[in-house]
Order: sequence, then structure tokens, then C-alpha cells
Amino acid sequence: MAYQVTWMQTKQSFEVHADESVLDAALRQGVEFPHECTFGGCGTCRMKVETGSIAYPDGELPLAMSEEEHAEGYALACQARAQSDLVVSADNGPKCTAPRRLSATVAELFMHTPDVYHLAIDLPEGHGVEYGAGQYLNLVLPDGEHRSFSMSAPPAGDRITLQIRKIKGGRFTEEILAGTKPGDQLEVEMPHGTFYYHDKDYQPMIFAATGTGFAPIKAIIESLLDDEDCPPIHFYWGMRDEGDLYLLDEINSWAGRLYEFTFIPVLSRASDGWTGRRGYVQDAIAEDFADLSEHSIYLCGSPHMVQDAKVVVGMAGAALNKIYSDSFVFQNAAATIAELNE
Repeated sequence: MAYQVTWMQTKQSFEVHADESVLDAALRQGVEFPHECTFGGCGTCRMKVETGSIAYPDGELPLAMSEEEHAEGYALACQARAQSDLVVSADNGPKCTAPRRLSATVAELFMHTPDVYHLAIDLPEGHGVEYGAGQYLNLVLPDGEHRSFSMSAPPAGDRITLQIRKIKGGRFTEEILAGTKPGDQLEVEMPHGTFYYHDKDYQPMIFAATGTGFAPIKAIIESLLDDEDCPPIHFYWGMRDEGDLYLLDEINSWAGRLYEFTFIPVLSRASDGWTGRRGYVQDAIAEDFADLSEHSIYLCGSPHMVQDAKVVVGMAGAALNKIYSDSFVFQNAAATIAELNE
């Protein structure tokens, strides 16, 4: 049996068979539905089922879908199977070109901290790539594997900057990147992702990051500097200890270029001398805001933080369609273990 799916934003329609996911059906017919991981872990293919019904193969909700979202009619296209004709709503991301492969030149490589690289690469002249603040690229390794990293600054000329966490035992960060130097060539594929600023919301915003989840948030906030229409921003950044924080002077300088900006670093393993907030970013948000019904929420970093924060802000009244997230779904065991030990 086959059903018809209509995507409201683009007016595109496509056929989906009962035994395939909505995403697979869309891609099979050339419909560029937003997606990333394809196994239900990131939430990029999140859609609102406006009419019709869906089911999941094993009856269990995917990792990136909460019970509250499911009850509100949201679904993940990469796992959802149509049970009837569907009309779905899904953001199709910022204005950008289709992903393409490019050879980029390493311009800068140094350490922000002992655990975080700064990597700047220059795209070839006349590359023609358009991307939005908050999106990411894939660094393609010699054997065809790739690693995904968010651009840490809004588009500006040919230069791309990245923040890359050093992973103990990581093939890319300890073997390949450690031996990289300015002038070397790196293959990149870009742009990807649907994490971006939603100006249509026009309400106070809360940004929350853990680790290098700071990168796309930095890009989005910097894209709003000197914008007189930018709503108030609270930025919560979760790290382990004081030594993990970096670019603090740059962050603090944003206050003079935004209508209202508050920065709250939150440390889970702070020293006795730390006078700031302790614990986890989602708990700090809960302590500061009893009512988030008039806020937009942007979450980026570890999947655990993103999932927990969605529950916390939802309990405080945040609208589910105003919670935007970019969950770092890791691609290798070493990175996963490191993330779990945070």
C-alpha cells in the first residue's frame, strides 16, 4: 500500500510505501527533506504531522523524540512510517546552496585550550557556496569517512573557522589533525544542517551549549551583532572547569553590540575558587526561568544535555515549535566515551 505525503512549506508531494520511512521516500523521489543522522538521534528531520497518522517500526520513540513532542503531533521523518495520507510541516533551513565537495587550504591551526583546536580553512576563490550561521560541514578523510563540525562564525569571505574537540585516541584529532599544518589541503563537504536563527519568532532567546556546541551558537549570535531588532539573549555555556572556557573576552564584548545580552558560564567540576554558577546548564535555566512560554530556545552540544534541556524548558512552558536543537551525535566510540564522562 502507498500513501501520499504533502510538504506544506514547499508544496511538494511524494508517494511513500507502508514499509519505508517518510525520509527514504522523499529522498528516493528527489525531495530534499532536511536530515542528518538518519537513525533518529539528531532530530534534524523533525516534522509536524498536520493531518494523517504515522507509526514507528518497533513501537518505540526515536532517541531525539520526546513523549511531549510526540503527543503534540511531531515525528521524525527518518523513522516514521505513514499509516495514511499525510500533510507535514517542516522547516527547510536557511537559504543556502546544495552541499558540494571542495578542497580547502589550512590557514590557521592552534589550541584554544589543551582540549579544543581552532582550525581556520580558506575555501577556493569563486567557490560559490552559500551557508547560514549555525550550519556545519563535513571534513572528508582520505578513506572517505568524515567528521562533522559546525562553522564557528557567520559567513564572511572565503574563510571558515571551526572549533574541534580533541578526543583521546581519536583517529582524526590525534592522528590526522595533530600532523596538519598551514598550507595543507583538506577536503570538505558543505553546507549541512538546519540549526539557524528563526527571526520570525521575535521573542527573547535562550541559547544553551555544552563543550564545542558553543561553535554554531557563536556563529548565530555574531550574525546578530549590531542588529537593532535582535531580541534579548541569555547564553548558558556548560563546561567542566575554569580552564575549559575560552574566547571569554570575545563573548563579553558582545554585550556592547546587542540590545540585551547575558552570559552565564556553568561549571560541573569547578574549583573551590569559582564564584560563578555550578552544575549543569539545564538546571541553571530552570533556576532562572519559571516561565518560558514567551521564549525561543536554542540548544547545542551533547545529546544528554539536549534531551534533558528539552524536558526542563518544556516543563517551564516553552512551546515545542520554538525549541531548536543541534545534538552532537558522535560517530566513533572514543568520542562517545569522552562525552559520557563529561
